[in-house]
Amino acid sequence: MSLLTITKKLVKDLKKLEFEHPVAYVYNPLEYAIEPHRNYIERFANPGCEAILLGMNPGPFGMAQTGVPFGEVSLVRDWMQINGKVKKPKDEHPKRPILGFDCQRSEVSGRRLWGWAKDTFGKPDAFFKRFYIVNYCPLVFMEESGKNLTPDKLKAHERKELYEICDAALRKTVKFMEPKNIIGVGNFAEKRAQDTLGDLGIPIAKILHPSPQSPAANKGWAEAAMKDFSKAGIKI
Repeated sequence: MSLLTITKKLVKDLKKLEFEHPVAYVYNPLEYAIEPHRNYIERFANPGCEAILLGMNPGPFGMAQTGVPFGEVSLVRDWMQINGKVKKPKDEHPKRPILGFDCQRSEVSGRRLWGWAKDTFGKPDAFFKRFYIVNYCPLVFMEESGKNLTPDKLKAHERKELYEICDAALRKTVKFMEPKNIIGVGNFAEKRAQDTLGDLGIPIAKILHPSPQSPAANKGWAEAAMKDFSKAGIKI
């Protein structure tokens, strides 16, 4: 089973879900930005890699625009050399338009993570020879105001249904990729990895999430991440 097949099944299963207030809009970039996402898979997925870095869900100016996890537009386009047609979600929030690679807003988390990869490894192939990044959940949730809503803030029954689908896709992805380590980017991703993959015998660790809402990340995310990698036994 290929990653693209896993992705298509994930998209199909997620369509069955319904979300109540305060969720007002749901974007799935694996649908409307599947072309650049497919390019990301085909170019950079490297089975047997040293580690999969697992994110939470797309940011409004990152993967929501490019289809690439943590997908800061300039780094996806100019460093990874990934492009592709990005369509529109079925229901679009007027304050959160999908502009694809024309988006001028910066995704801070993505700029930090992919900027670190660029500064540390130089060429994208050098990074992806060792690592691959996926998101646990591909959906973007927004309130009526346009405020981002993370999956852990959903109602209990909505979380249960969502997690069952995302857990299944993550297990299939990991079994296909056969990484030597799983690194959660932040607490949520680490916990989902432990709950979903704990029986597979793959070491699971965590690095600090690069979110601008994290005081620790704002003090120097790259340095903190390097220390976390070292604690996990991964030499950069």
